[in-house]
Amino acid sequence: RSILLMVTVLFLGDIVGQPGRAAVIGRLPELKAKYALDFVIVNGENAAGGRGITGKITIDLLRSGVSVITTGDHIWDQKEILSFIETEPRLLRPVNYPDHAPGNGSIILETPKGKIGVINVQARTFMQPILDNPFHAIDAAVTKMRSETPNIIVDAHGETTSEKIALGRFLDGKVSAVIGTHTHVQTADEQIFPGGTAFLCDAGMCGPVNSILGRAIDPIMNRFLSNLPASFPVASGEVRLRGSLIEIDEVTGNALRIMRVDESGLNSLVAEIEPKIDVEQSPSSEQT
Repeated sequence: RSILLMVTVLFLGDIVGQPGRAAVIGRLPELKAKYALDFVIVNGENAAGGRGITGKITIDLLRSGVSVITTGDHIWDQKEILSFIETEPRLLRPVNYPDHAPGNGSIILETPKGKIGVINVQARTFMQPILDNPFHAIDAAVTKMRSETPNIIVDAHGETTSEKIALGRFLDGKVSAVIGTHTHVQTADEQIFPGGTAFLCDAGMCGPVNSILGRAIDPIMNRFLSNLPASFPVASGEVRLRGSLIEIDEVTGNALRIMRVDESGLNSLVAEIEPKIDVEQSPSSEQT
């Protein structure tokens, strides 16, 4: 098989705060060369202080080489995004929001390897807000997109493994890959379903590993112990970039290979990219 017929996609899990986004921006040039990447997708819904995303962060990620930014239940946490998302189609919100919601849930981009589509969908079990049925919404979006390209990657943003696996099985043979996000914990179930769709239940996160889901450990432990409100600042220390690498047959859209990615966030440039203090968002009093 000629390598010219293969599209290589890197999908990185939820970016958590300044440590996560600085590591992604700092490491992406190296990762592009290491894996010969054609396309990069990141979930950015926790990129601003652990809650939401801003216009500036969106632009910084796109300038670093990210192709598409997906999100989820925290998409509206930074109020400026309501207007900004209308100006940047590469920043997605879940496709199963009502039609009048700002922004879009899908996009098709032209690349040297042809058209690549991305769809962002949010699951419903234990999730807020509760959106339209994700199975109905994704079915309609995929049907429409397949008229232009078979190369489609879906971000399934959800809490439960069962719902994300069900979405993956439902889309088997219809899309190239279904990658789960939201839990910040990378799963070990990467596989290619019988119809040719690559699947990973959760990509994990790009953020501090000595943490609880990217947040400082003690405040969250104290919240569980006391049940009292607390701020949950983003943790510091070692950062890992976790996600998946998918190789796709660009003619058929079938996945050829999927592997988990677990890369160090350490780079000599990281400290120079952004200041240590995260100014976009003060620490949240809620969990991610």
